[in-house]
Amino acid sequence: MVEPAHLSLHVPEPAVRPGGEPDFSNVKIAKAGAVPRPPVEAAAEDIRDLAYSIIRVLNRDGEAVGPWAGLLTDDELRTGLRHMMTLRAFDSRMLMAQRQGKTSFYMQHLGEEAVSCAFRKALKKGDMNFPTYRQAGLLIADHYPMVEMMNQIFSNEADPLRGRQLPIMYSSKDHGFFTISGNLATQYVQAVGWAMASAIKNDSRIAAAWIGDGSTAESDFHSALVFASTYRAPVVLNVVNNQWAISTFQGIARGGSGTFAARGLGFGIPALRVDGNDYLAVYAVACWAAERARRNLGPTLVEYVTYRVGAHSTSDDPSAYRPKTESEAWPLGDPVLRLKKHLIVRGAWSEERHVQAEAEITDEVITAQRQAEEHGTLHAGGKPSVRDIFEGVYAEMPPHLRRQRQQAGY
Repeated sequence: MVEPAHLSLHVPEPAVRPGGEPDFSNVKIAKAGAVPRPPVEAAAEDIRDLAYSIIRVLNRDGEAVGPWAGLLTDDELRTGLRHMMTLRAFDSRMLMAQRQGKTSFYMQHLGEEAVSCAFRKALKKGDMNFPTYRQAGLLIADHYPMVEMMNQIFSNEADPLRGRQLPIMYSSKDHGFFTISGNLATQYVQAVGWAMASAIKNDSRIAAAWIGDGSTAESDFHSALVFASTYRAPVVLNVVNNQWAISTFQGIARGGSGTFAARGLGFGIPALRVDGNDYLAVYAVACWAAERARRNLGPTLVEYVTYRVGAHSTSDDPSAYRPKTESEAWPLGDPVLRLKKHLIVRGAWSEERHVQAEAEITDEVITAQRQAEEHGTLHAGGKPSVRDIFEGVYAEMPPHLRRQRQQAGY
């Protein structure tokens, strides 16, 4: 009798570590325009290949090609470019503000601007996003005031959330932006539940769930897929695969599924992968998935293949777990530069206009920051009242909280 071999545990490892040469050979990129655009009513089993390929519209020459192209006018593209540039400028100023001690915490979107900015344009008034902390582009593209965003970041006297949320965890019902949860993945099941409620009420509004690659390892992600598929909830299930969680590469959360999109197939959910740095492709896929939801065809799982250029947050040092030059080797490029190039190719933009737009946007962001700082920052100026701690928790405040509020002098 042969003695059984000792068991061993497999721990996935990234292709390269700090000090090594960046390697994205595992990212199989389809030629722009090569992935077909199926009918909106297509069944999951008929479009399995879309869970393993990458839908792209912009080619290397800046041209829009293939069946997913042609949905946006020059004016809409220019607006989209401006939204991404605004988010990038906003990030830059707020990162600087954090380094200056004006806020305790910040998270950038650098390299991921196309995902949220383009997706928002596919939604309608009343639709609800259940975002993570890296979808501020949903607000920027819906013209939510930057001053309000900064007031929340500074936790000052004009903070719309009255200092009760971590900086960058915005909330705006009017702009379809559900309150961000710091406990990652909880928003996924909430989005499905909201979508189910909309259907139960015979409403017309759909929901969009957002999650990062790392958080798909949470049980809430799988619970959401069970309910979404079972009840055909009118929801778009978004997975932003930016290659890294705070210090862990995406292979840990993905496991052996091959792609994050492929996980939807096991639940009978149509699944697509899209170039997350291609504004046109993101918009086209978002429109496709949103139409499915509105036509009572059920959920769609969309994986956005992108790259987090900056740190996970201001408390993270990415040089400790990935090569410093990795972002330069990322094969899908920069979303802002790619859309800029496309507009120039179309004759709808120029280098001069781009420089002018950068200056205009920077001025707008600085002006908004000055207005916000008039209400205070982390260590200076006005603060929300301590009384606000006790408000908005219960419909009727229980006795023990009334006593605590009195003890606090309120």
